[in-house]
Amino acid sequence: MSNYNVTLEAAWLVRDIQTADDAIGVAISEAGKRLNPKLDFVEVEVGMTLCPACKEPFSSVFLAANTAIVGLVLDMKVFDAESEEHASRIGKSVVGKAMRDVPLKVIEVEEFDKDRSG
Repeated sequence: MSNYNVTLEAAWLVRDIQTADDAIGVAISEAGKRLNPKLDFVEVEVGMTLCPACKEPFSSVFLAANTAIVGLVLDMKVFDAESEEHASRIGKSVVGKAMRDVPLKVIEVEEFDKDRSG
């Protein structure tokens, strides 16, 4: 059995919002409320997207008609999984139960050594 760091991407919808910064704050706050206290080990950050023209990264937020979609990155450790595929299914299942109706996608699974990760 191995240990894995599983990274998921979530598409979070925020309604009645005026700015991208406000949308980011609301999305992180709402996601945190759904994850805590049971899943407080899941780290939540705003995702980054590359500009197609200049290739510079920017926050994954799209705002139109006072509604925003915010790309969140959720990171968690999965212990004693049989494979990368098993770890990704565990991560998606655990987070998915707390975030019903939120689209999730596994974007990275990396094996780590429990003795060195702290």
